[in-house]
Amino acid sequence: MTGPERKIQLAKIAHVYYKHKDLEKAHEFAIDFGFEEVARTNDKIYYRGYGREPFVYCLVKADEDEFGGTAFAVEHEEDLEYASKILPNATEVYELKDAPGGGKCVTFREPVDGFLWHLVYGQKLRDDERTLPTLKFNFPTKKERAPNTFQRFEQRPAPVHKLGHFGFCHTDWQKAFDFYHSHFNLKPSEIQSDPKTDKPCMVFSRLDLGDELVDHHCFFFFEGPKAHVHHSSFETHDFDTQVLGHDWLRHKGYENLWGVGRHIMGSQIFDYWYDPDRFVLEHYVDGDLLNGKEDTKLSKATLDTLYVWGEYQSGLLVK
Repeated sequence: MTGPERKIQLAKIAHVYYKHKDLEKAHEFAIDFGFEEVARTNDKIYYRGYGREPFVYCLVKADEDEFGGTAFAVEHEEDLEYASKILPNATEVYELKDAPGGGKCVTFREPVDGFLWHLVYGQKLRDDERTLPTLKFNFPTKKERAPNTFQRFEQRPAPVHKLGHFGFCHTDWQKAFDFYHSHFNLKPSEIQSDPKTDKPCMVFSRLDLGDELVDHHCFFFFEGPKAHVHHSSFETHDFDTQVLGHDWLRHKGYENLWGVGRHIMGSQIFDYWYDPDRFVLEHYVDGDLLNGKEDTKLSKATLDTLYVWGEYQSGLLVK
């Protein structure tokens, strides 16, 4: 099979959609998770973080609970036009009329398991990005905090800054890998193989933006018997913010999947939670940044490569 003439240039990951039968129950979790409602229509609720993105998460009223797709912003409007012509089951370019920030969009279904994807261009960024305080720490041999000052914290959700990455379970790893990496400027940061067969079974990919530093991965997928979205991950401010958010969700009675812990691939501190309909959302902090010069790393898919600390939950890569 021949590939496309050129790759569609993705600039950044933008937002995700989740479809729910019970929108208000999902909304309550979204607020407790740390999103801020920014707009509402008859069938959608849009949420922002405290960064510049017009929205990072959208709940959609639907007859079934299902993943509604991830959106990436493309570099140029020409990329959007090109995408509408070459991607499978792609729509024509259409206006995002009700969405915060506006812009244009193309929606398509990838050819392996039919997951929805969205490509956007021209969204207006917010001009009210917020900052949270950078804490100073007193280490054993280096005391950063001024005398007679204190660390005091407020019990609250962990405020979301941005969407960082998301992941799928695909039924055909190689077919999915070939499609994504031939059509988009994605570069594998890490590829893992099955210890028994040596066949690749998991990949963590980042955007290839040349010398620009980007997150270790914005997209990952692994192979399994049943296709499903695994989780979407949102960056929060720092470790204290993250653990305060963990405590908030725990006291609200939500179910923790895994965390708090420290990953190896990407290095980030993680915390995974089930929403009321069993979708998984993650808070993370302190992830690695790479540029296009970093080569792909290869390893075996074992528990030793998943995390350094944080009790492992069996069935994590199933759902």
